[in-house]
Amino acid sequence: MNLKVIRLCAVGVLGLSLTGCPPKKQVKTEEPKLEEQQAKPAEEPSLRGKDYQEVADISTVYFDLDQSTLRSDARDTLGKNYEALKHHPDWEVLVEGHCDERGTTEYNLGLGQKRAAAVRQYYMSLGLSGTKAATISYGKENPICTEHTEDCWSKNRRGVTKVRATGTK
Repeated sequence: MNLKVIRLCAVGVLGLSLTGCPPKKQVKTEEPKLEEQQAKPAEEPSLRGKDYQEVADISTVYFDLDQSTLRSDARDTLGKNYEALKHHPDWEVLVEGHCDERGTTEYNLGLGQKRAAAVRQYYMSLGLSGTKAATISYGKENPICTEHTEDCWSKNRRGVTKVRATGTK
């Protein structure tokens, strides 16, 4: 083949490749109607700085090592707790997340928050208003047992529900 023809073909292919494809058509999609949008979970209220206390009708739940998933015994306990909470619509709820001493402070603060959030979410699934429930993580900072044994550590991996009466029903 002639060198001139080869060069001409190469220039033609190069020219076509530089022009690219035409832009794609923009297709507008409509926003979903309000009722089709998924409902956002209730925003957590800021309930810090208020006095909360444990009450006899509300029990603590426990977690497995490095877990924030609710065990079946914890779900049963939270169901009983919710029954008590239903009878006191004037209560605000603060769920504390706790961990054992193992792990870094940062890790345990994060895990404690996940534990508290799991408890709060479960209460909300039972019917508690998310505007009445907040969470806080103490990580490993507030142990109830200080021995260095598995039995002791298991007592520190907990979710504590505390309440405060608002005075309104």
